[in-house]
Amino acid sequence: METPLTFAGSPLDRASAERPGEAWIAARRETGLFLPFWQMKPLLLDGRAGFLPWRADWEGAPCVFLGLDGAQPLFAVDLGKGETPPELQGEFRDMRAAAFVLPGRDSAIAGQAKALLDWHARHRFCPNCGAATDMRDGGYRRLCPACNAEHFPRTDPVVIMLPILGDECLIGRNVRFTGGLFSAFAGFVEPGESMEEAVRRELREETALRIGAVRYHRSQPWPFPSSLMLGCYAEALSRDSPSTAPRSPKPAGCRRTKRANA
Repeated sequence: METPLTFAGSPLDRASAERPGEAWIAARRETGLFLPFWQMKPLLLDGRAGFLPWRADWEGAPCVFLGLDGAQPLFAVDLGKGETPPELQGEFRDMRAAAFVLPGRDSAIAGQAKALLDWHARHRFCPNCGAATDMRDGGYRRLCPACNAEHFPRTDPVVIMLPILGDECLIGRNVRFTGGLFSAFAGFVEPGESMEEAVRRELREETALRIGAVRYHRSQPWPFPSSLMLGCYAEALSRDSPSTAPRSPKPAGCRRTKRANA
């Protein structure tokens, strides 16, 4: 069995059959532990996700059910985006930075929590009629009381790919990267595209490379805000130098390097 990637490998039972029951969710909240978020940053406490019992001053804050850790119900609560963090023991830390500190299971749980809370924060109104919507199913559905439209948390597919030719690969540098950081190339899958088509289009746009075979490798949840990264290897058709001024404005440069065995 492969080692889970960061943000993957959650141990929780999401209890999808039970969570539509409002009474069931209410009963779980009575014994639940809650992971607070402030400015979409999770609370860290002693190097772990900072789950706490419910506090009276959180009443009215958006709260989502994450799942059952054995018999223990776990939730996440959004404490807003105020300038001053809530006074709690521990530290609110950016999700990317938190992933370097948290154990794998905690980063997966916190990533799920961030993706859900962020979706609710940005989808409070019905895109069909504009009315305010209500949270249902412990946070896995929103219902419009005006037009009865149902809305569900979405996950956006993103391809992340490494162009290879023989024992070489091509990596890129974004203008926003600090230091000497390079990475694989990535982009959203557009409507009407397969994964393979998205890989070829993105690499053509960003590097001017023409790609033949595309081989899927692994996937990874990516809660920034809510994506599923589809990792691929892309076989370049030639070793032609990529454009030094690619049509996409994102990369600042490219570099060829020896690749490790897949």
